[in-house]
Amino acid sequence: MAVEIGTGLLGLSAALAIGMSAIAAAIAEKEIGTAAVGAMTEKEELFGKGLILTVIPETIVIFGLVVAILIIQLAA
Repeated sequence: MAVEIGTGLLGLSAALAIGMSAIAAAIAEKEIGTAAVGAMTEKEELFGKGLILTVIPETIVIFGLVVAILIIQLAA
């Protein structure tokens, strides 16, 4: 069974949407996590805020997943 090049390109673009957003979230989380740990060493009461700010970049990956799902729906 032959697969058209357009189907492969749709799969590649969906993979890039998730992969690139995951890399961006990892870089952002690294920077925020470093700052949050530094702030918590000076003031322990900043733990809650640091935890919330560390989790926020994960929404970037969710947006990448939504875009990938929308791209895959183009093939159907």
